[in-house]
Amino acid sequence: MAFHKDVLKIDPAAVTEELTAHLRRDVRQTLRRSGAVVGISGGVDSSVVLALCVRAFGPKRVVGVMMPEKDSSRDSLVLARKVADRFGVETVVEDMTGALVGFGCYARRDEAIKRTFPEYNPGYKAKITLPGNVLESDALNVFYLTIITPEGEEKSKRLNPRDYLQIVAASNFKQRSRMAMLYYHAELRNYAVVGTPNKNEHDQGFFVKWGDGGYDVAPIRHLYKTQVYQLAEYLDVPLEIRQATPTTDTYPAHSSQEEFFFRLPFEVMDLLWYAQEHNVPVAEVAQVMGLTEEQVQRAFSDFERKRRTTAYLRTMPIECGDRPPRG
Repeated sequence: MAFHKDVLKIDPAAVTEELTAHLRRDVRQTLRRSGAVVGISGGVDSSVVLALCVRAFGPKRVVGVMMPEKDSSRDSLVLARKVADRFGVETVVEDMTGALVGFGCYARRDEAIKRTFPEYNPGYKAKITLPGNVLESDALNVFYLTIITPEGEEKSKRLNPRDYLQIVAASNFKQRSRMAMLYYHAELRNYAVVGTPNKNEHDQGFFVKWGDGGYDVAPIRHLYKTQVYQLAEYLDVPLEIRQATPTTDTYPAHSSQEEFFFRLPFEVMDLLWYAQEHNVPVAEVAQVMGLTEEQVQRAFSDFERKRRTTAYLRTMPIECGDRPPRG
């Protein structure tokens, strides 16, 4: 197949039919479960998965679980309710703040932030970002901490490995706590937990192992983000969700997924990534997309670096008994 700008176009009706058939078979026959629990955040991925589950099982056998905490955007809950109303499913709201306080999530995170910015206090906001657009710079994936004062002033510094790891490790309590809550509601009803990660998140490592990477079924894990948007339009996901900028909704100062991790707009990244996966020559990619060969190669290198450094996230538990003992 020739490489062109419409190569990722799908037939959303056919894909929807295929995915709902897989969901029914996987949940009912393989897992022996009678419905689906979906964590809904007001984002396009969870909204599409919720819509697919409703088509597969009917709204009476789907539960949408909203799990805000003190750092969550207010818009997330509003949009999550909107999509739940659109598809007529039962919803549950679980405030995760108390559990996260118990784990020391906020205290451990803030301890590391204060080593970089001693003035940081509860009136401030903070986020982690990467360097800008990967097409414009070959800077490595070096993380920066940005704090925002109560007056709106922003300050940024490069994070050292120790503080970066502590901030991330503490923040990952959020995704892992939510996973535990989803399984509570699934086991309560003999339902399956249906995951919401797309191909971008899974293959490049933008998820938390045993957090948002923990689920029973993954219906859209093979779809590029731009293909998820095509499904969202077909499934009549609310326009506000389709038009919203995807965010991490993890840190007090909210950042887009692009600035936090991907470093490229999805419509550009997906085409470049498809080209790399299908061994399209760099020169051909550059010509089709109106880029230089250097820019294409920068993107290819960034994809490979992310996949390599996050491979452990996709590694299942290793049994020591899989290998015979030495001598």
